[in-house]
Amino acid sequence: MKENKSNKIKDFSRRSFIKKSALITGGAISIPLSVEAMANVNNERKLKIGVIGCGGRGAGATVQALKADPNTELVAMGDAFMDRLENTLKSVKKAMENYNPKSLKRIRIKDSNKFVGFDAYKSVIDKVDVVILATPPGFRPYHFEYAVNAGKHVFMEKPLAVDVPGINKVLEMAKIANEKKLNVVVGLQRHYQNKYINLKSKIDSGEIGRIISGQVYWNSPGVWTRKRVSGQSEMEYQMRNWYYFNWLCGDHILEQHIHNIDVANWFIGEYPTSAQGMGGRQVRNGLDHGEIFDHHFVEYTYPSGAVVASQCRHQKGTMRRVDEYFQGTKGSLITGKAEIKNANGDLSFKYKGKGLNEPDPYQFEHDRLFASIRNNEVISDTENGAKSTLTAIMGRMATYSGKIITLDDALKSKQQIMPESVSWSDQPPTIPDSNGRYPIPTPGVTKIF
Repeated sequence: MKENKSNKIKDFSRRSFIKKSALITGGAISIPLSVEAMANVNNERKLKIGVIGCGGRGAGATVQALKADPNTELVAMGDAFMDRLENTLKSVKKAMENYNPKSLKRIRIKDSNKFVGFDAYKSVIDKVDVVILATPPGFRPYHFEYAVNAGKHVFMEKPLAVDVPGINKVLEMAKIANEKKLNVVVGLQRHYQNKYINLKSKIDSGEIGRIISGQVYWNSPGVWTRKRVSGQSEMEYQMRNWYYFNWLCGDHILEQHIHNIDVANWFIGEYPTSAQGMGGRQVRNGLDHGEIFDHHFVEYTYPSGAVVASQCRHQKGTMRRVDEYFQGTKGSLITGKAEIKNANGDLSFKYKGKGLNEPDPYQFEHDRLFASIRNNEVISDTENGAKSTLTAIMGRMATYSGKIITLDDALKSKQQIMPESVSWSDQPPTIPDSNGRYPIPTPGVTKIF
């Protein structure tokens, strides 16, 4: 009997969440490898690395991967645009030269291994042992599918999809990745950050009791915009301004705020069963701001009864905060200050770390990935990454529609905003009107199913 994909989420109990969470933060799940796989982890063998998506995060992740293992080579790169690929290659070379001039010899990018276009990911994946997936998130499910089917280890940035069909694709491939004993690390780096790991251990030991409420924030001035260039096609314009289009980005509640939402899921040990909220465009509403909101406020309710207030904002001149607060039956916790207070408000614990010697979580997640490959282990971050992505999508559904969105509602969604394949001759899923304005979600009107 075929397994119902929806049940993979609905049946994910608190106990199994905590067990898998501990394995993730610990770094690896030990699984014996086959003879064929053993050949792929021989410490004497060079691991070939490729990157797909040559933006800032793609460049950073590539440098971190090269630093993580001295017996690696960067052999292939792919992006929609050659100028972005070349700029990233220059950035990687400069960073590695500053790190260790001798490491430049491990950047072995021939012109024939620079791949450009929407199908570039296939050519990159075919040539490597480990692939970095750092394109706009709409592409993630399909690039991940190809990588897993090709038997490659993966580092992929968050979020993992922009719609529910994409989530289902990722969860389907997660099962296959586990069967193939492939390592998959997701760029939710707080799981690899000592401060968060330490605070989570305090929660698990009962330091603040059962979490009953929380507040999570990503409030900032916003991100870049890129002006439309004369003669540019609509597809190129949206690809270069991917952050402002849902088929590529999924809105900033998904692309950025997923970090804080994921911490709530991790610390509570559950995924929410419902979401309701509000949002809109008050400040960031120009022609160059696509179709996304500039603020979201969502109330998530968890199976245990815990309620988390989630807010993210891209508005200049307003309060800036990226943090997580939690209140329990015995005390409270603030991740930013790394402090725990008891029920009387007195400080009971403060994580002091190691100052400048504190490990960089962005680097450490790559260190763990390559150590796991070398040590015959398997890291499996995909399921949590997919379910935290789904949590953020539920929040977007709630703010766009103005409705209460249950987990069951979300799982029934067949709305696929990201096409399975894209070409330069296609019209993007969203196009502007004669005045250059894109359709904006309207609470009470917008249909999300």
